[in-house]
Amino acid sequence: MTDSVQHDSAVLLHFTLKLDDGSTAESTRANGKPALFRLGDGSLSGPLEAELLGLKAGDKKAFTLEPEDAFGNVIPDLIQYFSRRDFMQAGEPEVGAIMLFTGMDGSEMPGVIREIAGDSITVDFNHPLAGRMVHFDIDVLEIDPVLEAGA
Repeated sequence: MTDSVQHDSAVLLHFTLKLDDGSTAESTRANGKPALFRLGDGSLSGPLEAELLGLKAGDKKAFTLEPEDAFGNVIPDLIQYFSRRDFMQAGEPEVGAIMLFTGMDGSEMPGVIREIAGDSITVDFNHPLAGRMVHFDIDVLEIDPVLEAGA
């Protein structure tokens, strides 16, 4: 066990993600349940992990990541067009709704209904925060790399 965040640490923290307009995109503080992240498992971007390295339990840090360092830029190929008949079993879609779609390999991926125009329905499979600058405000609660080693 170490007292600072390392490349293979498990980190328990509270975070708030805000967008440029000041709106809160997500916050663990709202429900009082901190998040557990494992550095090096691919769930966090490299630049985000770099912001956490060296922090200690009790540390607070605020930082901003560019879109490519947070949730990525918008990938045009992930915006797809469907026919209204593709939704016959799922029911009438609504703009802004998030629906699960089954990929060719059987995996499920969420897509956001962006536009409905006549028989054409536009679905965006990019992360909802793709292309957005994100402001992080974190509180490190606990560091326990032993969890990582035992996983």
